[in-house]
Amino acid sequence: MDVTDPRMLGFDPDRLARIPDFLEREYLETRRLPHAQLLVARDGVPVHFSTQGEAEPGRRLREDAIFRIASMTKPVTSVAFMMLLEEGRTALDQPVEAVVPELGNLAVRGGGAARPMTMLDLLRHTSGFTYDFQYHSEVDAAYRAERLNVLKPSRSLEDFVATLGALPLEFAPGEAWNYSVSTDVLGLVVQRLSGRPFEAFLAERIFAPLGMVDTGFDVPADKIDRLPEAWWLHPEHGRIVYDPAGAASDWAKPAVLVSGGGGLASTTADYHRFCRMLLGGGSLDGVRLLGRKTIELMTRNHLPGGADLTQLSRSMFSEAIYSGQGFGLGFGINLDPVRSMLPGTAGEFYWGGIFSTYFFIDPVERLSVVFMTQLMPSSSYPVRRQLKAMVYAALAD
Repeated sequence: MDVTDPRMLGFDPDRLARIPDFLEREYLETRRLPHAQLLVARDGVPVHFSTQGEAEPGRRLREDAIFRIASMTKPVTSVAFMMLLEEGRTALDQPVEAVVPELGNLAVRGGGAARPMTMLDLLRHTSGFTYDFQYHSEVDAAYRAERLNVLKPSRSLEDFVATLGALPLEFAPGEAWNYSVSTDVLGLVVQRLSGRPFEAFLAERIFAPLGMVDTGFDVPADKIDRLPEAWWLHPEHGRIVYDPAGAASDWAKPAVLVSGGGGLASTTADYHRFCRMLLGGGSLDGVRLLGRKTIELMTRNHLPGGADLTQLSRSMFSEAIYSGQGFGLGFGINLDPVRSMLPGTAGEFYWGGIFSTYFFIDPVERLSVVFMTQLMPSSSYPVRRQLKAMVYAALAD
């Protein structure tokens, strides 16, 4: 990937160069991460791109490696929904059951009345759904019993959501925030509103227009050698291979569940193009996916009462500090860098995936960052916070 002289865009090159040195010393030599790829850009122009480590033992990571991006799928699905909203096909306050009647008779754990779940609840994770890996209530235990697993799925999207409709919610919609399968449900909403298979909608309306040529729910045979292995830091067995590289990977097969919450594989270059579209107010290279005001709406805090995650969260994810963090329509939102205890800007938006991938966009500084690696869970190490501090430390102008 071509990189511009960082000084031309207000970066200190020596400070940027410290980042791959840090990753090598602290994460790759110590085998805490298998590999790392980092892209830093300003005004959409790359000022740093580094590729380090091994795709699998004895084979270097390629610059065009394809990564399992897991929950970095969620912003893509959210953009797809908002495209349909702009076309007048839905609204944020539309009840979900109007499009997905399978969710029309949801009960709340422990009883109690629930207002209808809205599309806004799906986008901001206030739906009352959960994840099977949360391990904090009988509801996520029921998800495990019903095999509602998005990483090793055994159900189609339609079957997945129909099964959800028979299980209780953690809480009444709008009452709290809980990281969940909400965005998987949103994928089915997109499918039904558009009249197109969800994966086809993304391919035709987002990936092709943006030139995201290596992004999809599986990796084709002619590209599968670009997929590295993924590690799992297992609580009992230590570091093991969760999913192998290449043709033995689960991503080498057609997706069982087309997961709008966590199913995509992509490259740093492709996701950079997605970030450029967001930073460009919904437009990239003459192609407009969303209006500028829609992007502005998506990147505001939508948590009830203007609260932050410390006030509303029922779950933990990654290594993020919740203080000063809100949630928008598909993104985490930095409300206050002081409370977050990191350099940054109020209004920056971000998200990551369970394999420790990560991106953030700062519209004030016109900055975008994409980080790729393959280690789960993402809470294993504070690498995202460290990278963010080092990127901002390199910003000189």
